[in-house]
Amino acid sequence: MKLILASGSPRRKELLEQIGLEFEVITSNADENTESASPDEIVCDLSRLKAMGVFNQLNKKKDAQEYAVIGADTIVYFNGKVYGKPVGEQMAYDMINSLSGNVHQVYTGVTVVCSNGKVKSFAEKTDVEVCAMSEKEILDYIKTKEPFDKAGGYGIQGAFAAFVKGIKGDYNNVVGLPVSRLYQELKNMEGVL
Repeated sequence: MKLILASGSPRRKELLEQIGLEFEVITSNADENTESASPDEIVCDLSRLKAMGVFNQLNKKKDAQEYAVIGADTIVYFNGKVYGKPVGEQMAYDMINSLSGNVHQVYTGVTVVCSNGKVKSFAEKTDVEVCAMSEKEILDYIKTKEPFDKAGGYGIQGAFAAFVKGIKGDYNNVVGLPVSRLYQELKNMEGVL
């Protein structure tokens, strides 16, 4: 079965390549809105919307080939608030400043939609502890421009690694895709791998 990643994220692409899966990238243009309130439901809803968006595009082509579309969405969650991608330097500063010296959660939702009718969604959670950061450290990090395409305003795999005191859970989940769990789920879906 052909695998399709419904994401333009270079990090998700790298993670799937890292575990040796062959796949094609088709970016979803789905409207990403959800009424859900809990972080695990939010990411599952958004990943489902992305996967279904690409699935519906492919369905219109009436391609005889069997495929499985993988949609994913990541958020940072702290003190009852969802942190998506910051818009502007002030928002990035506010996000990082609030995470400084605290433990927050990163949730990634993944949905696999198969042309044979099978659908599987799950959410993975990782706790991330961030060192206390000075105002200068936060501003210097924002100058790298890393915060602007990442949930919570940081990338654990970049310069922000200097401030990550520890994690509890899947590191790759924080990067944007819990590939170990995804691989196991794909294995359990008959005929996908």
